[in-house]
Amino acid sequence: MHSHPPKHVGSLAKRERFLAYRMLLPTFLIVLSIVLLPLLANFWISFKAVELGDLRAARPMFNEQLKPRAKEAGQEVILRYRIRNSSKKEALSDIKFNDELPAGLSVLSVPDVCALEARAFSCDIGTLEGGKRLDLEIPVLVEQSFIDNGIRPRSSKPVASYETVNVLTSFSFTLANFQKIFSADEFWTVLRVSFYYTIFGTVGALVLGLFAAQILNTSFFGRPILRGLFLFPYVAPVIAVAFAWVLLLDAGPGGTFNAMLKQMGAIEGPINFLGQKHLTFELFGFSFKFPMALSTVIAFEAWRYFPLSFLFILARMQSISTDMYEAAEMDGATPFQQFWYLSLPQLVGILSVLFLLRFIWTFNKFDDIFLLTGGAAGTRTLTVDVYEQAFAVSNLGAGAAVAVVVFVVLLSFAILFFKFSPQDDG
Repeated sequence: MHSHPPKHVGSLAKRERFLAYRMLLPTFLIVLSIVLLPLLANFWISFKAVELGDLRAARPMFNEQLKPRAKEAGQEVILRYRIRNSSKKEALSDIKFNDELPAGLSVLSVPDVCALEARAFSCDIGTLEGGKRLDLEIPVLVEQSFIDNGIRPRSSKPVASYETVNVLTSFSFTLANFQKIFSADEFWTVLRVSFYYTIFGTVGALVLGLFAAQILNTSFFGRPILRGLFLFPYVAPVIAVAFAWVLLLDAGPGGTFNAMLKQMGAIEGPINFLGQKHLTFELFGFSFKFPMALSTVIAFEAWRYFPLSFLFILARMQSISTDMYEAAEMDGATPFQQFWYLSLPQLVGILSVLFLLRFIWTFNKFDDIFLLTGGAAGTRTLTVDVYEQAFAVSNLGAGAAVAVVVFVVLLSFAILFFKFSPQDDG
């Protein structure tokens, strides 16, 4: 015989669930505002033909002048309003403005587009195309009070009303940004460099972290000090370590690393590690081109971020039971066999997670490359391309389109990773 819970229990569970949703609502809104809204804004801008100058909506600019300069009472002068459209692309329509005639000036005639009431006049300019300007001239007569008081036409500012289309908020979209970046040959080169930099930088950081964790997994004198030293590249300010690498690898007389290699007889002349795109050398009768600047940046990436991998891998290693290592040692297993058959299967899970995180972070990395090479000598990645398109070329739409490509690449990688990633055996 089955017993059923009272109906009020189900009602209580629904109320508790509703209360939980209400309590989580602020968190959802924060995530929405911090993560999703900027992402949606980037997608929105990527389908817009917007440049850096379009961030400010078009508006009429007024310059009020009195020509020629008033010198005596009874002189006839021109009160000129020079009206300019601040945008070079977007038109202004239904432009109207009101202003007050300065004291001491008498209007001789009013233009057809203006109306005068007492000392206040209003003008209906109509439409002003992008980048155009209009001069509105009003003949006036100078009175003695104007000369005595020294009043200038700018004593009051014109108050304008107008209509315009803001390219950022309009519902007109275009694929021109994506067509531009995909049709450029340099985009595919930049994409290839981005994958090369990301894969080798990520693998390098993981290998160095695994090596460091393996060394510091055993107890010895001075291990805490060595652990602290291993964390230095990660905790040091990036501007400081990047500047130190630039000084060390300088091709000039002050370059420490070049001086050491020359003293050792390894090189005949200095190598421009950060400014030379390729280093050509011959091996076994074959000529090879080595990507010098890109490899140097990858080495910096692996050196700077291996401590993070080191910490996670070391923590996982120390959680593994030592019994199986003792049994393997009694069976005559070498240290390499213990690492390959015992440690590595236990570390697959953490290594895969680290690979995912480091891949995403490295693919999005901008500051390291920008500080070391500025994206020159074959080190231009997609993130550097976003900066150059948006700010160096002032094409925000193209920069946002490249950022969308970065997002799609990383999203595709994350989906494939979660589908095929190995699981931790531990």
